[in-house]
Amino acid sequence: MAKILIVDDNNFFRRMLCKSFSSQAEFEVCGEGANGREAVEKALKLHPDVIVLDVLMPIMNGLDAARILRMMMPGVPIIMNSAMQDPVTERQARVFGVDEITPKSAPVLIQKARQLLYSDQCIAA
Repeated sequence: MAKILIVDDNNFFRRMLCKSFSSQAEFEVCGEGANGREAVEKALKLHPDVIVLDVLMPIMNGLDAARILRMMMPGVPIIMNSAMQDPVTERQARVFGVDEITPKSAPVLIQKARQLLYSDQCIAA
């Protein structure tokens, strides 16, 4: 079972993502956070298999968190989600080592997590 860390400052969306990932047999939500600092702290403590980050968050944004997480955990896939499609942010996220950039959609995030974890199997959503 793959452990997922979900970090988003929107409590409603974060809870919905947790519920959506938890309803999938191959995923376990190992933790959640509301800002980038919590993402870094919890990732160190929980050792997730995948990290889902929002872009815009207080205290530390998702881009800064992704940069730190990539240095700390180079092999852990990072999926960044955003309500806005911004090419500049997307380029910066790629430079910082983000594996996937998606809209805020639970089905899309779950599909991307599956693809990153099981790329040789490509489990369909």
